[in-house]
Amino acid sequence: MKYLNQLLARRAVIKGTGLGLVAGGLASTLPVQGAAAAEGGEIWSSEYWTKKGDIPLWMFRKRLGAPKAGEPSRPVLFMVHGSSVTSRTYDLHVPGHGEYSVMDVFARYGFDVWTMDHENYGKSGRTSGNSDIASGVEDLKVAMEVVTRETGLKKAHFLGEGSPTLTKRAEQLDYYRTHNMRKRDRDMIRSIATRDKPGTSDIAAVEALADAEMPFGDQIPTGTYLDMTANLPVVHPQKVLSPVLLVRGEFDGIATVADLEEFYNLLPNGDRQFIILPGTAHSVTLATNRELFWHVARAFLTMPTPIAT
Repeated sequence: MKYLNQLLARRAVIKGTGLGLVAGGLASTLPVQGAAAAEGGEIWSSEYWTKKGDIPLWMFRKRLGAPKAGEPSRPVLFMVHGSSVTSRTYDLHVPGHGEYSVMDVFARYGFDVWTMDHENYGKSGRTSGNSDIASGVEDLKVAMEVVTRETGLKKAHFLGEGSPTLTKRAEQLDYYRTHNMRKRDRDMIRSIATRDKPGTSDIAAVEALADAEMPFGDQIPTGTYLDMTANLPVVHPQKVLSPVLLVRGEFDGIATVADLEEFYNLLPNGDRQFIILPGTAHSVTLATNRELFWHVARAFLTMPTPIAT
């Protein structure tokens, strides 16, 4: 395996549809130093388990080559899944249709890539709760204990999702308030990539995501939807002290440019970027033009540290 002398800057990334709820909640978890990016070699992966109280939480990790004692730590990139799907969305494989595993892509870029299933999602434990955003923050706190133990790093980059404009979902507010779970069938999963601008995603990738998700059942928590329709702002932009990359698909029907500009303009750190990706809709990781997202995220994360003036 060859190592490049490319230092990765101290950054956090917010991905996709609106404001990144996780990066705001964990603004203090930026890496204190970079690490050499890796090139070549095989992608190594491992599963981990942690607990939030009595609730088991599943974690997954990918990087180039197995960790070796004494080697420099690589920058950690922690990917946080959204409201309607599990962490499978970041490690999707669609044979014959190109690369869709964002974890593999960033592992090849030299990152130590982690993700997890939150409470009531995927392989993690089931409870009677609604898995709201505050619950997800607690999940990430215990997950970071594992990351620190395994990598030696106490800080990380975070990539996540959010949706500030949710008028349509707000029509079901009474249901979210009285039910902790909602229906999530194959058609609903398909709609993630087809509702805004049909043709911006390969249907084979959407079906692959549905295939990966349906074994976990046809119910998904309502907590994040309730937060996003009744409890905003969950993240106050003035409190997000980290560098921020805000990315929106050109045809995203949930997060408007005006909403994102308002949030972006209130961010206190001058190290911030707002990018609109052409030819993409709500799900930039499933998009035909997904490589545009890979490019802007990598460019942001590897930008040289600015010289203080």
